[in-house]
Amino acid sequence: MKILESVAPLAESHDGFILDIWGVLHDGEKPYPGVPEALRELRARGKRIVLLSNAPRRAWTVGAALAEMGLEPALFDRIVTSGEVAWTLLRDRAHPWFARLGKRAFHIGPERDLSVIEELDVPLAERPEEADFVLNTGPDFKHGRQSVEPYQPMLEACAAAKLPMVCTNPDRAVMVGGQRLICAGAFADRYLELGGDVMEIGKPDAMVYETVLAALAMPAERIVAIGDTPHTDLAGAAAVGIDAVWALTGLAGDNLGPDPSPALLQSEAEREGVKPVAALRSLRW
Repeated sequence: MKILESVAPLAESHDGFILDIWGVLHDGEKPYPGVPEALRELRARGKRIVLLSNAPRRAWTVGAALAEMGLEPALFDRIVTSGEVAWTLLRDRAHPWFARLGKRAFHIGPERDLSVIEELDVPLAERPEEADFVLNTGPDFKHGRQSVEPYQPMLEACAAAKLPMVCTNPDRAVMVGGQRLICAGAFADRYLELGGDVMEIGKPDAMVYETVLAALAMPAERIVAIGDTPHTDLAGAAAVGIDAVWALTGLAGDNLGPDPSPALLQSEAEREGVKPVAALRSLRW
């Protein structure tokens, strides 16, 4: 597999860029070296950029966090998050799975993620037996962010109550400042093992790309998606028929080391069932 040292060659072959955020633009604390400059170079060349994240929060909260890191709104056209898509589905209740949900939710996750139900008629229940469904946004600081085990009792209680689960972040893990932490997808996996009914909102589901592709408004062959996770970023790109590039930062860097060989990348891509057109050392110009 070819490894690109710069995003510049992609700017020659593509006009629309779908960029993962966590693991491509930043490490959870600060932007990776060269990212702001790379985004400015792409924008200077008239490239359209949409950020697509499995963040379990509404897009405005992610935009605010990026601005605090120095990644201002002028560097991209739009942010789409799995949390924003989930908010819309919970608001409209048009999707068959969401149409049958009740109103009261038992929330697993930190309070900061509750923008996913802001302004909606979704009251929170204190105990699973009082709820109609589980709103899973990921781990909180009280129970820890490195293992599913502390959450096992509440997951079992939800399963016993036969609550369907809305998972607003299909990611299983994320890197934060060099530390690997679990995400909501890890709870979804465990809930499925308990016999629970789970709806995951986010990459790689083609549904989350509808808004992204509409915002880019160009032929699929001119669009490239860059992400660090095969089963979400790369598989999602394949699901909508666009090129995918494997960023070697974030989870890829943790899984494969700082300097994976082209042969190793090709082997891992085949094992994951994805076909990226190239790998990218990091998002820099």
